[in-house]
Parts: sequence; C-alpha cells; structure tokens
Amino acid sequence: MSVRKREWTTPKGQKKSAWVADYTDQQGKRHLKTFKLKKEADAFAATASVEIREGTHVADSASVTVEKAGQFWLTSGEAAGLERSTINQRKRHLKFHIEPLIGQTLLSKLTVPAVRDFEDRLRWEGRSPAMIKKVLGSLGSILSDAQERGLTVRNPAREMRARRKGDKRHEGRHRARLRVGEDIPTREEIKALVGVLSGRWRPLLLVAIFAGLRSSELRGLRWQDVDLEGRTISVRQRADEFGEIGRPKSEAGERSIPVPPMVINALKEWKLGYSRPVIGRDEDRNPIREDAKPNHLIFANGNGKVESHANIVNRGLVPTMIAAGVTVDTGERDQEGKPILKAKYTGLHALRHFYASWLINRQADGGLGLPLKVVQERMGHSSITMTADTYGHLFPRGDDADELAAAEASLLGA
Repeated sequence: MSVRKREWTTPKGQKKSAWVADYTDQQGKRHLKTFKLKKEADAFAATASVEIREGTHVADSASVTVEKAGQFWLTSGEAAGLERSTINQRKRHLKFHIEPLIGQTLLSKLTVPAVRDFEDRLRWEGRSPAMIKKVLGSLGSILSDAQERGLTVRNPAREMRARRKGDKRHEGRHRARLRVGEDIPTREEIKALVGVLSGRWRPLLLVAIFAGLRSSELRGLRWQDVDLEGRTISVRQRADEFGEIGRPKSEAGERSIPVPPMVINALKEWKLGYSRPVIGRDEDRNPIREDAKPNHLIFANGNGKVESHANIVNRGLVPTMIAAGVTVDTGERDQEGKPILKAKYTGLHALRHFYASWLINRQADGGLGLPLKVVQERMGHSSITMTADTYGHLFPRGDDADELAAAEASLLGA
C-alpha cells in the first residue's frame, strides 16, 4: 500500500494534482484510488490495509450500488418465505424512499455521514419520523444482507444506530406513552360503545374489546377456536392483509384467552343467526345459510371469505363510535351550521389498548389487576419487555399516599 502525489496538465494547460492510494487487494488485484487531499488518502490506506490483512476489503470496482443490493435483499426475503405483506413493504421502502435518494451510491462509499445525510434528506422531503425509522431499518437490513454476500464490509446504518444508543445525549428521549382518553378509550367510552353495539358488528367488537385480538386474528377466527362452554377463545391462525390464512406471527401469538359471559352470549346468538355463508334463497328470497361448521370463519364477509380490515374499521368501528358519541369536533360545520364530528378512535388497536388497560387496572377500578407476565400472555406479546415498554406505566403504583400511610402504621405499630 502506497500513497503518492500525482500531477498532470490538462489539454488547456491547467495544472492539476491529486493523491493516489496504490494497493493490491487480498486476491492479488491492483487498485488505484484517487483523493483530493493527502489526509483522505492516508486514512483510506490505513483502513484498507487492515481490511486486506483480514481478507474483508471490497474495492469500489467490486462493489455494487444500494439499488442493486436492495434487489438482492428482496430476493433473499422471497427465498426465505417472508409474508407477502413484508415483501411489499420492502419494495415500497426501496422504490419510494431509498432508490430516489441513494440508489446509485456504491456500498463502498456509503459511510455513517452519508447515512446521516440520507436521514436528513428524508426529513426535509416530508417523511414522518415513524417512516424515517422504518426506512433506516430497511437500509440496515439491505447492508446486512450485502455483508453476508461479501459486497460490503461495513453497515453504517447499524453503526449509526449503535452510536445513538450509547450516546448519553439521547438518554432523555423515549417513546411517547399511551394515554387514557387519547390513545386508550376510557371506561365511560367503552360503556357507551357497548351500549350501542348491534348486528354483525356486536360480536366482533365485543371480542376486540374483551379479548384484545388483533385485526388479523379476528379475521381469521373460526368456530373451532371458541369454547362456548369453557368461555375461552384460542388464537391459532390469522388472516393477513391479502386474506391469506396463516399461523400467528410468533409462538406467543398462539394463546387461549378467557372471556366474559357477554362475549359468549353474543357469539352464541351470532352462531344461531347470521355467521354462516349464504348458499341460496327460499321462495320469499330469504337467505338460506349453510350449517355452521368448525372451520367456518366467525366474522367472514357475505361470501364466507375473509373480511377486509378496512370494512371492519369503516363500516363497523367508526359508525359505532359516532353512534356512541365517542367523537371529536373536526372544527368544521355542515350546511345547517352544526359541528361535524368524527370518531375519536379510528383504529382497532385502540380497543386492544383498552383490553390491556382492563387487564392491568385494579379490581377496585373495574379492572382485573393481573400481573405483568399474565398480561404478556393474554396480549400474545413475544417478550415481557414489549409489554412492559408499552403498558408498564399503566400498572398501579405501590407508593400511593394512602398505601404508604397504612405501611407506616403497620411497621411502627401505630
């Protein structure tokens, strides 16, 4: 490895100079790499020398672009059998966020400062903080795949994240806590919601409220997964966004959940009434339904197929919220001058958050008062850390004034 100065004169007579790192890689191939400043060439020479000794050096001529590495990454995911929704998300991140900004950058030129600049450009172009975090995660995954293929030595996206985790300046940063009345429906709001539930949405939303099932789990629930006598619901499968049935995402997702009598009664009524596919019409055009079978989806659409998430939210949850008065003012007025209201909570996950809070709250406050480990199991979280990070702040504190006074009296015999 040598660093030397190169000088030349252009056809127009202008004198130029640059610094050249001249070296032979671990395969015995000679390379020349040009730099404007000597310190840049020296820094490269020092790093490349170590990489060559370790057999990990990748020259620019042997590198590929971020776009090409991204295509390899997609291929790896498909070969690994990742879900279609995951592959589609990867494609969106690559096509709309990564390729337009750094797609033609060679992996060998991708450094921590370059990734930081990419992050800044995402922010300047209006991507949300959540989207930026996801895209950087995808970039880190692309580089990890490229490392395994021998296309790059470093993963600057992961290096940047590791530095931030160890930087004390970021210790005060944390994810915003879920708040009752903002992210989690209150007891009064749930009472109002339950009070107006009717028709096909009544059993579905009651299961969402009092069993905490995810949308995919609700849409994949079968009659054989419900023990009406034992009053439990078992999660054994789910339906993805394309309506394809598969196993829960994690082993912890497979679980049995005890449910209150109201849920069981609603399911019994639904099973006797309208949960089965229509297979014909009688002389008066009334629907003839197929006899209930164990493998029938409980909350299927009219054709007996997987119901869409959008229908559940837009035709079930949102209208029910509005009917229950669980709304917020949009600040707009209709033609009669009346305020235009919208549903306060527009996602099924709000009901799942309520279920978690119901499990956690003290019995005196209308909850079940369950310990953290049981809450984790009921929610189907893969780790207790996930449960604690998301809902830990909802657990009752053990140092309330009244409890401290009682402990003091017990200790001192007062």
